[in-house]
Amino acid sequence: MHIEKIKSPADLRALDQDQLEELCREIREFLVDAVSRTGGHLGSNLGAVELTIAVHRVFESPRDVILWDTGHQAYVHKLVTGRADMFSSLRQRHGLSGYPSNTESEHDIVENSHASTSLSWASGLSAGFDLTGHKHRQVVAVIGDGSMTGGMAFEALNNLGHYGQRAVIILNDNGRSYAPTVSRLATVMSRVRQSPNYVKGRQAVVNILDRMPLGEEVKRGLSGAAAAMREMWEPPAFFETLGVRYLGPIDGHDIEALESALSDASSYEDGPIVVHVLTDKGRGYAPAEDDEEKHLHDIGLFDPATGNSSSASGKNFTSEFSNSLLTIAERRPDVVAITAAMPGSTGLLPFQQRYPDRFFDTGIAEQHALTSAAGMARAGLRPFVAIYSTFLARGFDQVMYDIGLHGLPVVICIDRAGVTGPDGASHHGVHDIAMYARVPGMTIFSPSSLQELPVMMNQALETNGPVAIRWPRGTADESSVVGQGLSARLVRDGQDVAILAAGKMLKAATSAAELLAEEGVDAAVWDPRLLKPLDQEMIRAVIGQSLVVTVEDGSRMGGFGSLVADALQRRSGPIPRLLQLGIPDDYLPHGEAGELHAELGLDGAGIAAEIVKVHKSDRS
Repeated sequence: MHIEKIKSPADLRALDQDQLEELCREIREFLVDAVSRTGGHLGSNLGAVELTIAVHRVFESPRDVILWDTGHQAYVHKLVTGRADMFSSLRQRHGLSGYPSNTESEHDIVENSHASTSLSWASGLSAGFDLTGHKHRQVVAVIGDGSMTGGMAFEALNNLGHYGQRAVIILNDNGRSYAPTVSRLATVMSRVRQSPNYVKGRQAVVNILDRMPLGEEVKRGLSGAAAAMREMWEPPAFFETLGVRYLGPIDGHDIEALESALSDASSYEDGPIVVHVLTDKGRGYAPAEDDEEKHLHDIGLFDPATGNSSSASGKNFTSEFSNSLLTIAERRPDVVAITAAMPGSTGLLPFQQRYPDRFFDTGIAEQHALTSAAGMARAGLRPFVAIYSTFLARGFDQVMYDIGLHGLPVVICIDRAGVTGPDGASHHGVHDIAMYARVPGMTIFSPSSLQELPVMMNQALETNGPVAIRWPRGTADESSVVGQGLSARLVRDGQDVAILAAGKMLKAATSAAELLAEEGVDAAVWDPRLLKPLDQEMIRAVIGQSLVVTVEDGSRMGGFGSLVADALQRRSGPIPRLLQLGIPDDYLPHGEAGELHAELGLDGAGIAAEIVKVHKSDRS
């Protein structure tokens, strides 16, 4: 097999076209088998096989820098740069990262795992190589899978063209991100341009004008109109107006054509150049090709023969959110739903299907999503914006100054909050509390059980100003008892210590209380429900304890514990000692959430051990 002989990109150059086609088939079989055992991003990588091989045959990594935007389409890149034997540990603790990682390989210069950033990296690297005497190094940015819908990509294009910075930009146009791409530039317009009917029609018009006995002024006017139409409809005109040369579109599954185009692009020295490549997401694997929603973009463990998921499934917050929002929308015609390129992953597909006129997918454009939500709220609507915690970080300015400053009733639904697991440092949702607690007038809910979520969603509609509701990834805990309104809930009474456990950490805190009882420590456990503003009845109840412990699945610095510390310090009289447990001031690696929580001491045993340590030191 050819795949076994590929240890570095240089090995690709020894293969002829027939051998390369065989290698592509082997790589697709390898990817399906490997990802079926670990889970991961499949569809985008199946579509980028020929493209990746062509890139590495034309350019010389790591001398030439290859950037992947987003990095989830870099599995083939990892394969051809000598990491095939690591795929059994893909996204596992201490295993192969699901994204480029500069700690893994010299061929990965950055972990580019948030969309639409590669062109800014390319601009900076190009300028750096130019000013440090490394002009021989080329910068190649592979941007696609929806990343061109992000505003940052257009900002970078503008600067690349303005400064004439040398960079090869490969637009991997598969018409998708997580779902069908919300963009007219790189998909619809490109397909209009390559349509034979369009080309023939345009030429027919030109021929007719040439034969018609028109005056020169009329001809000039018609010529100007034709040029205006070209500016409107053709990608070359758009890019070249920005000072970026355009090549394409190219068949992204024809290695020979790709190499020819990339070779031409590599020799272009007068600034940036775009090579527009058309690929099919999920290519070569029938279950991925047949998946209309996202072509198996991301998937857990699955049966490679059928593509059916074999992962254990349970009730989760995303599904509950989906059902609850439909129930709310049925009685509230002012409710609308907004997402940023992730209608399926955030549970909004059923809403889109039932209320298409009240659903908005902005593409990979979180900032626009949030400010447009502010506009909808100002116009009298009640927007629910569903975004992953890690991606919500991109919209802090918009939440602070467009939503918060105007006190607008936007409900921000924060999915994948806390430690998320296999996607690693860039995807853990551990900073949302620390960030959005800073927004004046913001109300933050954190459900501890599946049954709490619909209660909080309904309460959000009765709450003035912006509201955030954060929930974790994975199977949700369930409870027959829920809180109400803006009040905390006492889950277990105790006299020695009070544990205030935010959201999903309630289960670990309850387990810790049981372990503490065995050590003779009587612990009260509270479900705060509301992280901001804190329930003052809860604060009054714990003020008499000798020790108060906060536990959160979020950043310890500036998070829920800090809010409790502030509330305690504002009380008159003596205050209890406070122990804040949460995510340390560091970037977390990839691994299952349970593994990472245990390592961080955020499971029942770890929480109990920390409390015992403090309790004993106070008595000695």
